[in-house]
Amino acid sequence: MLESRGVFRFRAHDGQQMPVVRDVSLRLRRGEFATLMGPSGSGKSTLLHLLAGLDRPSAGLVLLDGVDLGGGDEEARARIRRERIGFIFQFFHLLPDLTVEENVTLPLRIAGERPRRHQARTDSLLRLLGVDGHRKKLPAQLSGGEMQRVSIARALVTQPPLLLADEPTGNLSSKAGEDVIALLREVCGKLGTTILLVTHNPRDAAAGDRILFLRDGALRPDAELQGGPFRVADVLHRLAELGI
Repeated sequence: MLESRGVFRFRAHDGQQMPVVRDVSLRLRRGEFATLMGPSGSGKSTLLHLLAGLDRPSAGLVLLDGVDLGGGDEEARARIRRERIGFIFQFFHLLPDLTVEENVTLPLRIAGERPRRHQARTDSLLRLLGVDGHRKKLPAQLSGGEMQRVSIARALVTQPPLLLADEPTGNLSSKAGEDVIALLREVCGKLGTTILLVTHNPRDAAAGDRILFLRDGALRPDAELQGGPFRVADVLHRLAELGI
C-alpha cells in the first residue's frame, strides 16, 4: 500500500545541506499495523510527513498504491491526502467552536460532501470510538483521551485506507494512552485500515504487528521486529541493543 524508495530529506544547517532522513526504503502492507520508533531528533516526524505527502523528498520516491506522492502539484497532493490518508496528531487540533460531531464531519465538508449523506458512517465511528454520548459537546468539555478519540474518528470519516499517527498518546495520561492504542488496533482489525504509528513509547510500539527502528534519520532493517504484538520487555531489549 505504502512504499518509500531511497528517500532523503535535507535541511540547511550552517550553510550546508544536512540529511534529516537518509536513504529510507520501506513497504507497508495493506491492513498492517506498523510502528516506528526512534529517539527525539531521529527524523521520525519528518519521515512521517514525507510519507503523508505533507512534504516532498529531496531525493527518492514515496508511493501510495503506486502513485508518486511527490509527483504532482500541491493541489493534486492535497486531493490524495483528503481521499486516501487519515492523520492523527499528538495535539488534537479540534476546532474549539465546533461540536464533536461537527469536528468529526469536517473532512466531509472540506471534500464537498454533505455530512447527512454519511450519517450512518459517522454514527458508527462515534460508537466504535466511545464518544457517541458526547456528540453535541464542545472540545473544552472533553478529557484529553476523549479529544484524541474524536480526532481518530475525524481521521477515519472519509474512509481512508491509510492512517498515519504521530505520537498520538504523547499528550495523554498512561491509562488514556493505553485506551487509544487499543482502539487503533481495533480500527485496524475491524475496518482493515493500514496504520503506521510513530512513537518513542515502548508500550505503544509493542502493539504493532511490526516495529521499525530509526536512528540518525536512517532505518535499521537488521533491528526490525516482526510478528507482534510484542512484550514491552522485547522492545526495551532491542532498544538497548541499538543503544537508543
